[in-house]
Amino acid sequence: MRKIVKQLCLGATLMMGMVALSPIVHAEGKYKDEYKLSLVVNTTFPWGQATEIWSNLVSERTQGRIKFKIYPGTSLVQGDQTREFPAIRQGIIDVAVGSTINWSPQIKELNLFSMPFLMPDYAAVDALTQGEVGKKIFERIEKAGVIPLAWGENGYRQVSNSKQAIRKPEDLKGLKLRVVGSPLFMDTFTALGANPVQMSWADAQPALASKAVDGQENPLAIYNGSKLYNVGQKYLTLWNYVNDPLVFVVNKEVWNSWSKEDREIVRQAAIDAGKQEIAIARKGISPGDDGLIKDIQGQGVEVVSLTAEEYQAFVKATQPVFAKWKDRIGADLIDLALKDIENRKK
Repeated sequence: MRKIVKQLCLGATLMMGMVALSPIVHAEGKYKDEYKLSLVVNTTFPWGQATEIWSNLVSERTQGRIKFKIYPGTSLVQGDQTREFPAIRQGIIDVAVGSTINWSPQIKELNLFSMPFLMPDYAAVDALTQGEVGKKIFERIEKAGVIPLAWGENGYRQVSNSKQAIRKPEDLKGLKLRVVGSPLFMDTFTALGANPVQMSWADAQPALASKAVDGQENPLAIYNGSKLYNVGQKYLTLWNYVNDPLVFVVNKEVWNSWSKEDREIVRQAAIDAGKQEIAIARKGISPGDDGLIKDIQGQGVEVVSLTAEEYQAFVKATQPVFAKWKDRIGADLIDLALKDIENRKK
């Protein structure tokens, strides 16, 4: 009898050891059949491609344990992109690839990327997102209850209109321009003499077609993909006044429901997707790789590239805006950004 009891105890001990060594996939909580992924644009744009790449990588690497369903047009918040970040915090949205501009009303530090003429080139953008500034901003996002994983890029925002070529601040005077719902954008264009009008991207395209507004500002991929040259936007100025990095994020409760192993899979998939998407977003708009610009010119669009002197005139005109928002965003963060940009590897 003692021998039998001893064997049973030994067997139980071995079983417990096997369980302890086995990978626990769903240790943290119940997984959903699918997770709602919010997107402002559709999947034909580089921004949208980021969500598809991420979604496919996650599904493949988790062997289908985690699946994303993409909701374009910010449809989970009735098209209002400025409501997207609160909806992620509340759990209405599970995951997202979002714009720093759209989330800046809730995370003031994200306004850094909308500071006029802060980032003169891609090396400057990378110095911020991949350095200490990027880390500090991720800490701030996580403190707000959303888990940031990786950076993507919507790109440098250029200005177009239906009236005239823009080469100097005076050329913007009186132009009614659609801008996103950001006070910083309102201040910037007001300082340049324009008449900025806030509206969602869903409302912007019919407004441009009906001439309710004269122009808009967006990355070239958005301009070209939306065929804005077909709605009278025949004057396009390349001025690189702000860049719009994207952020891959997950709702905190969703994140905590996944096992540690799956969290790392999702994080690495976001990092990999972000790198791929940044390359896509920058394609065709750089010196020696200007195919996208030539395609736009082929549509009868007058494309203006500013000289160094013309560029500095816009920088000077927006300096009061820069000074005002430096204090609002945080002088220490802006100074760190300026230092990192100055020390960047070009």
